[in-house]
Amino acid sequence: MNSIAELLSCARQRLPNSDTAQLDVELLLCYCLDRERSYLFTWPEKQLSEEQLKHFQKLLERRISGEPVAHIIAKRDFWNLTLEVNSSTLIPRPDTETLVEQVLDCFPGGADSALDLGTGTGAIALALASEWPSCQLLAVDLSVDAMALAERNRMANNIQNVRFLQSSWFSAVEADSSFDLIVSNPPYIDPIDPHLQQGDVRFEPLSALIADDEGMADLKLIIQQAPSYLNSSGYLLLEHGYQQATLVRELLSERGFVDVASREDIAGHERISFARWP
Repeated sequence: MNSIAELLSCARQRLPNSDTAQLDVELLLCYCLDRERSYLFTWPEKQLSEEQLKHFQKLLERRISGEPVAHIIAKRDFWNLTLEVNSSTLIPRPDTETLVEQVLDCFPGGADSALDLGTGTGAIALALASEWPSCQLLAVDLSVDAMALAERNRMANNIQNVRFLQSSWFSAVEADSSFDLIVSNPPYIDPIDPHLQQGDVRFEPLSALIADDEGMADLKLIIQQAPSYLNSSGYLLLEHGYQQATLVRELLSERGFVDVASREDIAGHERISFARWP
């Protein structure tokens, strides 16, 4: 039982705890075969060699143990890019594509300058740079390993208009810098949240997930300091927890931002909040 169709059917049943079992198995099999997903459906009767079969079974066992598919195959598609991923930072998620979509909605004609705080893999900055080739983007992260990963992703996707800088939020950004856009997907999970013991997040760095003050510490810092780095009528856009939207909007309004609003993610949760600096 080692045709593509048979393996897909059998392997799906071994991942009852995955919400994306079908996709997981397809991606692992494509990785083993070094083929695109369309190949699986074009050649369902194709037989795997013994070597390919053993490789696939090893990868499947890693997924059954809970390891994220993105870590197993060392890549994740995000926006129109394929990004290298590893355990040094967060795996880019579809919800964060909603953040990119909202940025594009706020700037239908594009922006001239942008700052991405806590860039991780570089996903947000590189996605925006691919849409706005004339925009100059600065992306920062505290992690040296994340910076190296983001730079490899920049080079692999042949993007020229992003510069990466090691920085704890705004600390290494030049004081006289100003941007049309500041965007961030910062840590926003409460350190005692039980979800930290579930799913893919068990394999991701806590420093990129949790924040003090019930998950609000970094969001509060960014909201407080962002106006010093925003041009007039510049926008701040933030991803946050699904229960944090009301508080984030209140903090933005109290800081003096206008046109404060939130946007739902693909699951219908208010995941993105944004506002304009007057």
